[in-house]
Amino acid sequence: MPEESQSQNWKLELRYGRMVTPYKHFTAIADGIAGELQDGFECRPGPAVMSIKTWAADADESAHMARIIGQQIGFSATGEIEIYETEAEQPPGENPHGYDINFVPYNED
Repeated sequence: MPEESQSQNWKLELRYGRMVTPYKHFTAIADGIAGELQDGFECRPGPAVMSIKTWAADADESAHMARIIGQQIGFSATGEIEIYETEAEQPPGENPHGYDINFVPYNED
């Protein structure tokens, strides 16, 4: 079976109940301040927006993950965190987790 179709099978299994997870998929968008980010992440220091995709039990856990993971990599969520239920790009795991973290800097004027 081609690798691409295998990677999509988990979506069908999840949709039709053959794969079960206690988690929902979210995208969290957090306003804050980027500091010196860990290796692998890039954003100029200062005001920025961070986005992260999460598998979490609920929206509150997703927001908490955005804050904690952000702190671990050098981003302080200082403003509002918006949470959206979104379609997953990676399969769920045994534990809540985040992936696909991005930053967009902006100027405060």
